[in-house]
Amino acid sequence: MIKPRASVLAAVAVAALLAACGGGDKGEKASQTAAKVNKEEITVHQINFVLQRQPNLKPEQAEVASRQVLERLVDQELAVQKAEEQKLDRDPRVVQQIEAAKREIIARAYIERVGETAAKPTAEEIAKYYAEKPALFKDRRIYSLQELQIEARPEQLPMLREKLTAAKTLPEFIEYLKANDIRFAGNQAVRAAEQLPLSNLDGIARLKDGESTVTITPAGMTVLTLAGSRSQPVDEARARPAIEAFLLNQRKAELVQKDIKALRESSKIEYVGKFAQPAPGAASAPAAQTIAPVTEAATPAPAASGLDPASISKGMGLK
Repeated sequence: MIKPRASVLAAVAVAALLAACGGGDKGEKASQTAAKVNKEEITVHQINFVLQRQPNLKPEQAEVASRQVLERLVDQELAVQKAEEQKLDRDPRVVQQIEAAKREIIARAYIERVGETAAKPTAEEIAKYYAEKPALFKDRRIYSLQELQIEARPEQLPMLREKLTAAKTLPEFIEYLKANDIRFAGNQAVRAAEQLPLSNLDGIARLKDGESTVTITPAGMTVLTLAGSRSQPVDEARARPAIEAFLLNQRKAELVQKDIKALRESSKIEYVGKFAQPAPGAASAPAAQTIAPVTEAATPAPAASGLDPASISKGMGLK
């Protein structure tokens, strides 16, 4: 991805240089100007900056893309000039947004600088991670999952668990919920192992097709049923890029967390007013716990295929 992007920028720069007239300093200066909007200039550097933020742009698309970006920058410049004419840049709300964006950009730059010091994982560390996560790689499966989020009072939970265990099929349990006016929401999804939360993957991997897990939640309970699954293992060579990226990002996050902790400890931080007092205590909610799987009949659903390296560190959203 890096090489095509570099080619795009080179193509744009060459096109701008070829378009310049004359020679010497005058030609060099003209090559950096893409358009003039009243008294202001839009430069090739501005176009390149926008192109850098467009992924998967092919070199042959450089000319068209650069001209499209230029037209957007012209529109933007016209709007900026008119806003400044109306003194909108002095509006307190606009000033506040500008300052907030500036702070975020500067803070992000510092965080990225700290993360750059993280060492890349070694081949041995990558191999070790692969071996320790069979559910992600060697024993990887594609899961068809059905989820029921049930609203219930604590005293209703034992009966609901009993009915779930006794039900021959999940639809039969759903009919019970409807007949007794118990509110619930249902979701279903097909997810590869790397798209599931790492904290839940091992538990889901232990399920057989048709089995369910029950988790107690503050609102009631969640029933997660493995409707079907199929094996789709990934060898170490194919998994290596994803593992390397995950471990590196993990190290970066740990470095940043450690650095911010050190900054807090070495700085004087004083909370004022209502923020000097502890936050009002919310009613304690029951801790979520996973109950032993219950067997239910279910019809397997079609499964997806393929390994998405970028999703190893992501969680699954069944909603």
